[in-house]
Amino acid sequence: MLAGVDEVGRGPLAGPVVTAAVILAPDDPLLGSYRDSKKVAEKKRLKLYHHIRRHAVAYSVAMATVAEIDHLNILHATMLAMRRAVEGLPTPPARVVVDGNRVPDLACPVEAVVGGDDAVQEIAAASIVAKVIRDRMMAMLDAQHPGYGLAKHKGYGTKQHMDALQQRGPTVIHRRSFAPVARLL
Repeated sequence: MLAGVDEVGRGPLAGPVVTAAVILAPDDPLLGSYRDSKKVAEKKRLKLYHHIRRHAVAYSVAMATVAEIDHLNILHATMLAMRRAVEGLPTPPARVVVDGNRVPDLACPVEAVVGGDDAVQEIAAASIVAKVIRDRMMAMLDAQHPGYGLAKHKGYGTKQHMDALQQRGPTVIHRRSFAPVARLL
């Protein structure tokens, strides 16, 4: 029972950081075809997401809020969200692998794998689940906070987003601890 864990949304200026933990079935017919979510076209990513939801042994999604990011810092907030995702699994894993070079404090053995979203199928699956969920959240936040283009750039510091921040100012979903937002406050 190996759980893969990955995050989406560490770099944006707005929105939560979202993590997912996935335990894949050993007989999953798509095993071997999962890739880092950033390298999968949106249409295919959605198909893979729905497949993972139907066929995984278990999966869990968690997040750290903007307030938690601002209070803890992005690294510690990400570790908190990862721990929440693993603890939310309905089937406890025997071992956890995390994309990157840092690991959350967990009750089971955990290992960091640099480039894990390309090397480990469970991590790749987790990256797909986390990305789809966060992208959907950003589309909802775009509807609540129009004029920033959140559905398009997902909260990253694009020219469109920076221009909107200059004209409209930060909202409650902007990370005040991030320098481009802090400068506007």
